[in-house]
Amino acid sequence: NKTEMHKIKAVAAKENITAIKIKSGRMLLAYGFLRRVFEIFESYQTPVDMICTSEVGVSMTIDNDKHLNEILDELKKIGTVSVDKDMVIICVVGDLDWENVGFESRVVDAVKDIPVRMISYGGSNYNISLLVKAEDKQRTLQALSTHLFNQA
Repeated sequence: NKTEMHKIKAVAAKENITAIKIKSGRMLLAYGFLRRVFEIFESYQTPVDMICTSEVGVSMTIDNDKHLNEILDELKKIGTVSVDKDMVIICVVGDLDWENVGFESRVVDAVKDIPVRMISYGGSNYNISLLVKAEDKQRTLQALSTHLFNQA
């Protein structure tokens, strides 16, 4: 619908992203687990871009890997850690208040044939972030552009 389409303003990409997944050593996230994770990043002055949590772990992205090895060494003390380098954050930007229904399904439908590592929405009313491999960046941007802006 035309009103919905005008709520989405742009699609942008941020390159050179590293994704880190930390799976808790316990069945469920122990009290204080997230605090300990964030303290590690804080101690190395490394901001987190995106974050998604579940009952057993947390996935996050960083764009500054200067202290990556040290961070990973500390994270391994509190859980099982996996890393994906050469990732890209793709942001769909606009007036995406949760009451403006429909745009989420359009975004997900646009990338249905592209492997998405992580999706983040809800931290603000202005963007949905998708994490994809760098090799899928152009294909993702094109699919979103076509699906979100070129449909009547």
